[in-house]
Amino acid sequence: MKVIGWSAEFDKGRSGKKLFRIKITAEVDRIESDYTITYSRHGDNRTVGHAVARVNAPGGREADAERFAAVVKAITGREPKVYRMKNGRMKIECYEGHLEGFMRYAELADVIERWLEEVGR
Repeated sequence: MKVIGWSAEFDKGRSGKKLFRIKITAEVDRIESDYTITYSRHGDNRTVGHAVARVNAPGGREADAERFAAVVKAITGREPKVYRMKNGRMKIECYEGHLEGFMRYAELADVIERWLEEVGR
């Protein structure tokens, strides 16, 4: 696994909720892909990041979800939860522990800290 690049940005959801996105370009098993995790703060004060595996990725959704999970685990030290939805989609969930893992990297730490302050850590 090789991380080629990453970025972090704020956004606003349809509901007006402040979102935080981490975009990662990585190569896993000689397949280069772009991955995006979108974090939001929930009403019960949980911080949860969601991502969806792509059907058009090499090997399909399951292979994309496996590669995505491998990237997150390599970067954060924690394996994300992967769920198969009723409609066949694969959903990847990351939590605050993953966000703390991303904060070990200077390129992401300041942006993550600012977002956490804005959404009321």
